[in-house]
Amino acid sequence: MPETWDYTLHIPNDLRAVTICRRTLRLILTVHGLIGLVDTAELLATELVTNAVRHTKGPAALRVRRSAEGAVWIGAWDTDPEPPGPPRPLEQVHELEEGRGLGLVMTCADHWGWQPSARFGDLGKYVWCELGAA
Repeated sequence: MPETWDYTLHIPNDLRAVTICRRTLRLILTVHGLIGLVDTAELLATELVTNAVRHTKGPAALRVRRSAEGAVWIGAWDTDPEPPGPPRPLEQVHELEEGRGLGLVMTCADHWGWQPSARFGDLGKYVWCELGAA
């Protein structure tokens, strides 16, 4: 049975925090021997956290955990309780800088979704994705 763990990094509403999240995620996965997931996990976390910071005015958080089954779950919390817009297929947005984030998540993750959340005392939502065991 794989080791389970759960990390949460609270961040301000500042696009510079996306880099901090990406580097923290790389360190977490490397320390836990999951280097094979780092590149994909960084891409997904970058998209999720960027959306959380860019489209809301409040703080955000990155949560990374490993399940007993060995899957790695990456979620971004933000203060907007509204659901994210539907992802657009990558072939529709391949030239654009904006509007491709959830399309990348949908394409690269094994599963993804969102849920309302008041975990940190503020109403908001989690947008999450899951990567299979490495």
